Amino acid sequence: MNNPFIELGIRHDIVNAITELGFENPTPIQEQSIPVLLTGSNDFVGLAQTGTGKTAAFGLPLLELLDFEENYPQALILCPTRELCLQITNDLKNYSKNMKNVSVVAVYGGASISDQLRQIKRGVQIVVATPGRMLDIINRKAIDFSQVQFVVLDEADEMLNMGFQEDIDSILSTTPEDKKTWLFSATMPSEVRRIAKKYMTDPFELTMGEKNTGNVNIEHEYYVVRARDKYAAFKRIVDFNPEIFGIVFCRTKIETQEIAESLAKDGYNADALHGDLSQQQRDKVMKRYRERGLQLLIATDVAARGIDVNDVTHVINYSLPDEIENYTHRSGRTGRAGKTGISIAIVNSKEIGKIRQIERVIGKKFIKAEIPTGFDVCEKQLFGLIHKVHNVEINEQQIEQYLPRIYDEFADLSKEDLIKRFASIEFNSFLEYYKNAPDLNAVEDTRFTRDGAPGERPQRGNRGDFTRLFINLGSVDGFSRGDLLGYFCNQTGIVGRTIGKIDVKGVYSFLEVANEDSEKAFASFKDAQFKGREVRIEVSAAGGEGDRGESRGSYGGGGYKKREGGSYSGGGNRREGGSSNRSAERGSSGGGFRDFSGKSREDRGERRRKY
Repeated sequence: MNNPFIELGIRHDIVNAITELGFENPTPIQEQSIPVLLTGSNDFVGLAQTGTGKTAAFGLPLLELLDFEENYPQALILCPTRELCLQITNDLKNYSKNMKNVSVVAVYGGASISDQLRQIKRGVQIVVATPGRMLDIINRKAIDFSQVQFVVLDEADEMLNMGFQEDIDSILSTTPEDKKTWLFSATMPSEVRRIAKKYMTDPFELTMGEKNTGNVNIEHEYYVVRARDKYAAFKRIVDFNPEIFGIVFCRTKIETQEIAESLAKDGYNADALHGDLSQQQRDKVMKRYRERGLQLLIATDVAARGIDVNDVTHVINYSLPDEIENYTHRSGRTGRAGKTGISIAIVNSKEIGKIRQIERVIGKKFIKAEIPTGFDVCEKQLFGLIHKVHNVEINEQQIEQYLPRIYDEFADLSKEDLIKRFASIEFNSFLEYYKNAPDLNAVEDTRFTRDGAPGERPQRGNRGDFTRLFINLGSVDGFSRGDLLGYFCNQTGIVGRTIGKIDVKGVYSFLEVANEDSEKAFASFKDAQFKGREVRIEVSAAGGEGDRGESRGSYGGGGYKKREGGSYSGGGNRREGGSSNRSAERGSSGGGFRDFSGKSREDRGERRRKY
């Protein structure tokens, strides 16, 4: 019986190599795409989730179609991150290990460009690159793409999310018009569709499952908690899953670092992965995680892109992403290669509408789960320990010399006593920790219907567990969401992980603090200045003009004074309008994913009172 890959048209020396790697049967994306790509005559769009075998889907046909007797670039593969670049390069080298004269060069930032230039100069048929470093090498006129036959855009949606549109345009402009372009993506937003239209002619389009949908092997759960209980609930979920090997997603670098440090202090094997790490630090964290020296990797969306680690059991959304598509990418880190996985979202009651929107996009329902009780956690940990003891591997040769002393130590204990003592080693600490543990579950916000449509809105700025604040600082002051979070936390002493949604506009911003922290925030900004300008905050009210007389008041450097209409001001000036950020701002987490420009004075029907 022939190997199924041979029946697809892959030759024996490649099939022998991939068989040694454990390839037995092609995945659906491989089975459908390889015969099409082997013709070499079509532009191609392949839509499939991460972890479905896309690298082999385009890599095996490339190895069949290129002329490896020639030492000039014939194929260019663009991907979003260093990790994915190295992964694709290593995979192609492994696939082609029985072939002669195959040269694959990885081109990426954070490594010596001189070494990469030397490799290119020696001769290369396949270049795998991140857009930024590739454009740098092109600008040095160190590579010639005039004879490139195939361009592969892998994880195209992520490259666009990371802002590589202009770099991709510049790179592709150096390639021949008659090349074939193969685009692979997990989702198909309008930006990816525009690339397909711009660079492709009548492409063959293959969709595995429905567009933008999630992996069918992944279960989606959500837990509703109060803002102040979020970290405690997160730890309880982790404790309830003793065998967890997961990735935890946060919104900002500060939140990522804070949670990783808190987990480390609490005795968990966790570390952070974010954009402020050097390449050496990043490599060290990823090495520990791949080798399972870490149980939890705490990461931002950008930092985690391109991570390909096997057997991730859980993805935990500590904060929901601003973009629905990012949820698809996050959850796709688990349930890879046909295995099952769980994607968990920890939300506040006002975020149920966003959960419903994600459900519609991924085509799967979330299961509403309950934060386990302290007793549930202790029971799960106990039997986790028993399972570990039962399945532990015994090194007979090494332990044999110690057995007489061990038997002597336990001579006065019965079998029952011995079992009780072993079970109590871990169990006692969990019993003590979770003694009188409170119920951390919160009630869902009834202002949102089952399909995510907003119900009756509150008439004040307070919503659920958060107070929504206005602050007269924005993108024109140089603030991103992460910068504003850091500034606010440093000014107030409020812990970053308790901050809710942050919306940075042109000359002002909105952010949410836990209700119990709102007075602390007002007091901290009473005499605040930023670059010589008074800073003020006030409650952002819902409703219309009639609510303006109910304003709490805004605090600024000059105290606060009442203005016409009933609101208060610290006396600072603010330009009306303002400029929008480079990309469209996203609406508040309660109302879902909706675009607003920086010039808008409204945010989902919430209007800040004039002052």
